[in-house]
Amino acid sequence: MAISELTISVEQCNVSAVNQVDWDNLPFGRVFTDHMFIMEYADGKWQEAKIIPFQDIPMHPAMSAIHYGQSIFEGLKAYKHEDGRLSVFRPNMNAKRFNESAMRMCMPEIPEDIFIESIRKLVEVDSAWVPNKPGFSLYIRPFMFATDAWVGIKPSDTYKFMILLSPVGNYYAEPVRVKIEPYYTRAAQGGVGRAKAAGNYGASLYPAKQAQDHNFHQLVWTDAKEHKYIEESGTMNIVFQINDTLITPSEEQDTILRGITKRSILELASEWGISIEERKVSVEEVVQALRDGTMQDAFGAGTAATLAQIDIIGYKDEIFKLPSMESRTLSNKIKDHLDALKIGKIEDTFGWNYFV
Repeated sequence: MAISELTISVEQCNVSAVNQVDWDNLPFGRVFTDHMFIMEYADGKWQEAKIIPFQDIPMHPAMSAIHYGQSIFEGLKAYKHEDGRLSVFRPNMNAKRFNESAMRMCMPEIPEDIFIESIRKLVEVDSAWVPNKPGFSLYIRPFMFATDAWVGIKPSDTYKFMILLSPVGNYYAEPVRVKIEPYYTRAAQGGVGRAKAAGNYGASLYPAKQAQDHNFHQLVWTDAKEHKYIEESGTMNIVFQINDTLITPSEEQDTILRGITKRSILELASEWGISIEERKVSVEEVVQALRDGTMQDAFGAGTAATLAQIDIIGYKDEIFKLPSMESRTLSNKIKDHLDALKIGKIEDTFGWNYFV
């Protein structure tokens, strides 16, 4: 389907629930807007695109996604600008990554312009749900799953592509405590670590729960082969500042998700003349920097978390406390700049805001 062939029908809900939202008590990902987007794939092509009232969907007990895991998703956000306009942050990059995930999971791709227009139209329909409050945004969840009603291992012939919207506040209410994982692994080379596939997250829940039972928010994953190299954290990529240089694991490895927020941070830091190294980052190097005090900062970067400063890093029997949040000049500056750019407080010189 070409963008010129795309027609999105809209069925309005009878009564909006937006006035029932408690904006001062907004749990992440549990409140949904009035409508959702749905488009089905069958007979080798994408079918009619629809925006309908938010509702449960029918599901066959033999639906392929449940049994064999063909399911992928994305996450991005819409913001309300000071002048009242709405924008989505870098949706072209999410469209590209969504298709990379689809290819790896043997699923049909969606033309990038159709992916973006589907998001734009749904945000437009539910524009009243975009929060007008500092630190808040409208989380956008595009996802696709296999729908063949057949218990047999093969790529599905049918799929659903859907988009949900959810107004959200901060993902983390406080600086993050993380533990470097020495045994369990998120992804192995040649696997699906680069894809935003549902199973990657399901497999992480048990070791993450063990870390949470020991008062950590998240794990920092290490390589599957030797557990000697840092990869990423549970809900975000990870960046270290050591001796005035931003250091982060290279995304050339197919075990690491290509982070859009991290890419934005690195592009911004490069513009400011900050030294950046994207390479293999050893656990030994990180632990040594924590021991000798050359670790100036560490933070996670992701759509949900945006920039989440790390307060504590645990490794085996050691616990390391990082410098105070107030002293972290660079990460505070980056976060403030991105937050201001997304709501139009400062000029978007990169062209990252896509207006609805």
